[in-house]
Amino acid sequence: MKKTVGLLSLLLVCHTLRSQQLETKQWTEHQITKGAKGHTIHNTQVFSPDDQWVVYDTRNHDTHLARTGFVEKVNIRTGEVVTLYSAPDQADYGPGVGAATYNPAGFQVLFIHGLRNSTAERPYGMTRRTGVMVDDRQPFKPHFLDARDIDPPFTPGALRGGTHAHTWSHDGRYIAFTYNDYVLEQRQKHDPSVSDLRVVGVMAPAGPVRVTPRTDGENHDGDLFSVVVTHVTERPKPGSDEIDKAFDEGWIGTNGYLRTDGCRQQRAIAFQGNVRDAQGKTVTEVFVVDLPADLTKASPQAPLEGTSATRPNPPAGTAQRRITFTTDRPFPGVQGPRHWLRSSPDGSLIFFLMNDPNGHAQIYAVSPNGGPIRAVTHHPFSVQTPFNLSPDGSYIAYGADNSVWITNIKTGATKRLTPRSSDENRPINGVIWSNDGSMLAYNRYVSEPAGQFLQIFVLL
Repeated sequence: MKKTVGLLSLLLVCHTLRSQQLETKQWTEHQITKGAKGHTIHNTQVFSPDDQWVVYDTRNHDTHLARTGFVEKVNIRTGEVVTLYSAPDQADYGPGVGAATYNPAGFQVLFIHGLRNSTAERPYGMTRRTGVMVDDRQPFKPHFLDARDIDPPFTPGALRGGTHAHTWSHDGRYIAFTYNDYVLEQRQKHDPSVSDLRVVGVMAPAGPVRVTPRTDGENHDGDLFSVVVTHVTERPKPGSDEIDKAFDEGWIGTNGYLRTDGCRQQRAIAFQGNVRDAQGKTVTEVFVVDLPADLTKASPQAPLEGTSATRPNPPAGTAQRRITFTTDRPFPGVQGPRHWLRSSPDGSLIFFLMNDPNGHAQIYAVSPNGGPIRAVTHHPFSVQTPFNLSPDGSYIAYGADNSVWITNIKTGATKRLTPRSSDENRPINGVIWSNDGSMLAYNRYVSEPAGQFLQIFVLL
């Protein structure tokens, strides 16, 4: 018993020392990419597991994924650039690749890939993309992770549209994503009772999934078993918890979270959902979906793969619930720049952006079990970028007032890490921690003779 108490005391002292070191550390900014092209980092998980490399795609603007053909990595210390993948027959209409992330448990790189049969008549789009993985030690060998099948009867474990914004679970075994459905997108053109509504899904290590091929390349196999995990409806009832969009999600905890009954929910996802207030106005709230251990089992009369007239259904045992109720605030709902929800490593808090009473977007936190919402930041200006937590959960990093900042989640102590820049050179996209918590990566535009190009910076 004495030995256990001593160990806990030592861990607490080490944690406190690390926090103090971050607050007093003199951070130094380094530009690690150069050249007349874009270098866009994703909103999370861009450092290799050994913290030697940062992965990115070659977009020069967030909206240019369709015309982007390369995924690369850059060595933080030497500036060496290695191409990991190039899209075949890349043109302005596709296929397109981007939003690359490292598996936190390995050297696999995951990214969005438009369908390989893209043409000017069938370009890259929300329902025409998939998740592809390469091992960074074996570049140019793609593994297609989510199967696609647009021909009824559809295949369980396959989807019928496009996945994007992929996020690995902390153990690297599962992948969360947002999804749009091609089958319903086409059906809604002549049937107004249905719509392609964005939902959240998960890829699980229960594959591979084989589908019937098509000569036009619209269908393809996948290495993992893919399912939709959120419920949406075309016409949410005002004042209810029904939603017509689920999006911009994040895994909860490195090992789930503790429910109010004291039991641990092993896998769960926090996501943003659009409800209607009592007057019928759209408000974005925070939701949680608890996942069952087996994602391959369907509920009665609700096939995982859906039908020609219905979207795919969540597996049996999923439990979706709303955890924020903000319609009575001066500025209700999730607000601010586009961002993805984040969780503390122990799963006890979910972080999101919302406007304070002065109309400034600040970072807030709430338990996955619901309850009081507390403000984490208190700036006289708005947070400008997506945010991420340090690996130990002590700090949150983000861009605001044209600078990079960190805030101590427990004490609220806040530190500006970079000088305030001009609007055109401010930090953009995510501010992302290295795996060991000693570095931060982010994007800024830099003026080159040929124009403004998005470059990667690291704070050491």
